Amino acid sequence: MNAAAPAPASRPGIVILGIFAADLAFRATRLPAIGETLIGETFQLGAGGKGSNQAVAAARAGGAVRFVTRIGADAFGEIALRTWREVGVDTRHVVRAEGESTGAAFIYVSALTGDNAIIVVPGAAGGLSAADVEAAARSLREAGLFVTQLEQPLAAVEAGLRAARRLGVPTLLNPAPAPAGGLPDALLALCDHLTPNETEAEALTGIAIRTPADALRAAQALRARGAGTVVVTLGAQGAVLVSATQAAHVPAQAGGPVVDTTGAGDAFNGAYAVALVEGRGALGAVRLANAAAGLSVTRPGTAAAMAARAEIDAALARAPAPVMLNPADAA
Repeated sequence: MNAAAPAPASRPGIVILGIFAADLAFRATRLPAIGETLIGETFQLGAGGKGSNQAVAAARAGGAVRFVTRIGADAFGEIALRTWREVGVDTRHVVRAEGESTGAAFIYVSALTGDNAIIVVPGAAGGLSAADVEAAARSLREAGLFVTQLEQPLAAVEAGLRAARRLGVPTLLNPAPAPAGGLPDALLALCDHLTPNETEAEALTGIAIRTPADALRAAQALRARGAGTVVVTLGAQGAVLVSATQAAHVPAQAGGPVVDTTGAGDAFNGAYAVALVEGRGALGAVRLANAAAGLSVTRPGTAAAMAARAEIDAALARAPAPVMLNPADAA
């Protein structure tokens, strides 16, 4: 059964394939050892899943978003529908699967640093397939960008990327979580934009990333394997962009004291997608995305932490200038 709540799209649309997961976030000073019971500080139930978070972030940043996913006909599924309805995400391609559970995520948030560790169970979204992509073909044909991640089956990811490429729609893959065996070059070649964080870029290239120069080298390696524009996000160090025409280090945009970093990457990707369909170009998109991510980490939660466009624009006005890089710096 499809959860039909279409919203008119007057702007170039963004089609996002991904999962929703109910976030069960526990804040504590550390993770418990095996067999240990630890008293935490706070608990929060919220909306998560990388695809859903990116859809919410893009909608909050002003994008016209259609989300392709599967959820269960359960209480967590109701949370998902309410979350999307509140921000205007179009759910015509959301399937409610009877007898299946909606995805869920256990999230540990450090009370000391705001850093996180996450376990995700996709639930009904684990059944996403090429058929779900085909069902969304008309929306994809009309879109300005197709976005996906790696929390759903790789076959669905590849089907989405191939369909978009066939229809002439630009593609963005956020390779998270990065698979242990990496990604084949044939799949990377379907990515007009690839946005790994430092951990994911290291998993995909074998290059240890500690500095922007390391990120530059990893981005060049991914481009050599077929990816288009590569953006390696570096948390507090910002992001490194490498395209066919430019390389730049875009410093992080601090939005205030760090509270929770859980949704920062999704905030980045959602805003990056919106900026691309607005025609800002990759460098302008990274700057807008950094501003969105910098705001998200100042608030607890994931979807609930995504910033509105007016906030992002105000932060962008204070953003540090990018530093153009020489590819030889990666040697």
